[in-house]
Amino acid sequence: MPTNRQIVLDNRPEAEATASNFKLVSADTPALADGQVLVRHHYLSLDPYMRGRMNDSKSYAAPQPLGEVMIGGTVGEVAESRHPKFKVGDPVVGMGGWQEYSVVDGNAPGLLRKVDTTHVPLSYYLGAVGMPGVTAWYGLTQIINPQAGETVVVSAATGAVGSAYAALAKARGCRVVGIAGGPEKCRYAVEELHFDACIDYREHGDVKAMAKALKEACPKGIDGYFENVGGYILDAALLRTNAFARVAVCGMIAGYDGAPLPLQNPALILINRLKIEGFIVTEHLDVWPQALQELGTLVAQGQLKPRETIAQGIEAAPEAFLGLLKGKNFGKQLVKLI
Repeated sequence: MPTNRQIVLDNRPEAEATASNFKLVSADTPALADGQVLVRHHYLSLDPYMRGRMNDSKSYAAPQPLGEVMIGGTVGEVAESRHPKFKVGDPVVGMGGWQEYSVVDGNAPGLLRKVDTTHVPLSYYLGAVGMPGVTAWYGLTQIINPQAGETVVVSAATGAVGSAYAALAKARGCRVVGIAGGPEKCRYAVEELHFDACIDYREHGDVKAMAKALKEACPKGIDGYFENVGGYILDAALLRTNAFARVAVCGMIAGYDGAPLPLQNPALILINRLKIEGFIVTEHLDVWPQALQELGTLVAQGQLKPRETIAQGIEAAPEAFLGLLKGKNFGKQLVKLI
C-alpha cells in the first residue's frame, strides 16, 4: 500500500490563521478490509468554511480535531477496491480531506460517489457541480426564490459559489449584481460570468460608499441577497433592500478570525419585512440530485464556465488556503495532487 502524505491541524489559530497551524506528516495506508475502497486523490478542495472549523468554538459543525487530517472535499480515482460497486479507475468524489489517499467504506451512504466526466471535468465536482454549486442553488432557489425581472446580489461574486449563482440567476431571468475584490475580478464577472454589474469592494471600503455603489448598480433596489462575507457589505446591502426582500446567509468570512460582526441597522429587518435565513447545504441532501442535474447541464451547455486557481502538491495546501481567505484566488481554489 502507498505512503500517504497528509496535512493535519497541529494547533488552533490565536486570531488570524497562519501556516504554522498546520503540519505535513506521512502515514502508511492500511490494507483494505471487505467493503472498503482506496481512493487516490487528484484534487482537494479549499473552502472558506474550513477556517471556522479550525476554531474551538460553538458553530454548526464540530471543530476540526487537533492532530487529524484537515477535513475537505476530494475528487480522484479508485486505486483499489474490495467493494462490488466500485472498480479500479472509477472517477469518484468524496470527503477525503487534505491527503493524497483515503480509505473509504463503500457501504456508508454519501461518503463516496461515482461521477461522469464525459461532459464535466473531474475538478468541477468540487466547485460548480459540487458543494459550492449546490450551495448557490439552494440559497437562490429555496430561500431567495426570485421571479424574472428581480434584482439579486451576491458577495464574493467570482468564487465557486458566486459564479454558479450568476449562471443560475441569469437562467431565471434576473438582473444579477456581484461584489468582488479588484478590477480584474469585476471585469471577469461581467465579461465571462455574465453579471449585469460588479462592484469592487476595494474601491468602496465603508457602508456609505458601498451603499451608493449598490444604488447605482441596483436602481430598482435589491430583491434577493446572497451573503458570503458579512460586515459592512451586509450593512450596505440591507440599506438597499426592497420590501419583502430575501437574504440567504451562507457565510460570514469577515468574522472568521473572531471579530464580532454587529448589524448597524437591524430595524431594516422590520421596516422592509425582510426574510433572513441562514443555511448549511449538507443539511439538505434531498435536493442535491436536482441541483447537480441543473448545474451539470449549465456546464455542458457552456452557460457556466467557472475559473479555477490550482496550487500544486499537498505541501502547498496551507498557503493556498490562507490566500483564499484573503481573496487571492480567482474562482475555485484547488490543490492538484498528481
